[in-house]
Amino acid sequence: MGIDEADISPERFLEDVEMRIGEIRSAERFPEARKDVYKLTVDFGSETRRSAAGLTDLYDPDDLVGRQVVAVVNLGTVTIAGFESECLVTGVDTGGGEVVHLQPEREVENGSRVY
Repeated sequence: MGIDEADISPERFLEDVEMRIGEIRSAERFPEARKDVYKLTVDFGSETRRSAAGLTDLYDPDDLVGRQVVAVVNLGTVTIAGFESECLVTGVDTGGGEVVHLQPEREVENGSRVY
């Protein structure tokens, strides 16, 4: 495994990508989707957004509620099987097809910007 992408400037990254900490308020199965994803409602403090997140292999929906996650909030809306996903909850592929979501090491205020 190597890092293949070309370098970009830190200023460009911070201008283009807005990541925020949000708390999962609800999580439910999404059988209508082609891929195995959950419908999430994520609280960012000043607003709540929905996300279709591929966190299904390691997490039960009830275990996700109350967890803080790192999400990209400025990608626009993507419609998946009629569901509007308004943010991208980030995760790491374990290599075995499982996705572990990224979260702060300790609780922080919902809506905090990630740098």
